Amino acid sequence: MFEKFKREKIDNAQREEIKQEVEVMDEQEIHIHGKHYSDDKLWKKIRKFAKKAGSSAIYAVLILYYTLQKPEIPVKVKATILGALGYFILPIDLIPDVAFGAGFIDDLGILTAALIQVAVHVDDHEKARAREKLEKWFGQEVDTSEIDAKLER
Repeated sequence: MFEKFKREKIDNAQREEIKQEVEVMDEQEIHIHGKHYSDDKLWKKIRKFAKKAGSSAIYAVLILYYTLQKPEIPVKVKATILGALGYFILPIDLIPDVAFGAGFIDDLGILTAALIQVAVHVDDHEKARAREKLEKWFGQEVDTSEIDAKLER
């Protein structure tokens, strides 16, 4: 099913189509991936794919992860976060992560959708922790403005 993504580079039109597909996923579809989540699997995936996934995807992952650690987070919010992080961990998703030029587009879409849904529970502390970790891995000049703008909506 995903063979075409392994062999050819994804063009901009295909990227936009994938982004639109992910944006219409509802909360329930995101939640079903929560069963794939574990802290250990998450950190292994980050270590292995951080550079390939890119700073925006990893920033979103870190914000969700740190928000999940807050004890006052409602169960429904935790389920959304676990679903998004589970999707990120899952080796088989809409577009395989090994796909040349597009492997993490769907992951970023799911992560962004989850961030928007839980934005009211994300505060500056989680963003600062995520940015600090991101700067260690990607350098001081890392751009988080795209994800930060989504959280401001």
